[in-house]
Amino acid sequence: MTTLTPSSAQAGWLPGAAGLLEVAWAVGMKCANGFSRPLPILLVLAVALASFALPGLAMKALPVGTAYAAWVGIGAAGAALLGAVPFGEPATLARVGCVLLIVAGVVGLKLIDG
Repeated sequence: MTTLTPSSAQAGWLPGAAGLLEVAWAVGMKCANGFSRPLPILLVLAVALASFALPGLAMKALPVGTAYAAWVGIGAAGAALLGAVPFGEPATLARVGCVLLIVAGVVGLKLIDG
């Protein structure tokens, strides 16, 4: 059995892809209506599993802090933005500022680690 080991270039985009998947499963949980709809639940679980797998691969070539911060940072920022736009959740100045701090932290870690 062969194991997948990403190149540095591949490892760089894997946490971002995982972050987008995290946004998808977070929104999917909202659409699952309290886990009362079977199909959305199955989709959420499949997407969440993929979201966990990609950072695991990335961590073979990236520092754990950078990979994890990018993964959850993109997920948190994306979920907050999607919560505000289609679901009408509050988009106050404080919430937007906090999302920008998350993004700044992810970008900072990426710049420090190269």
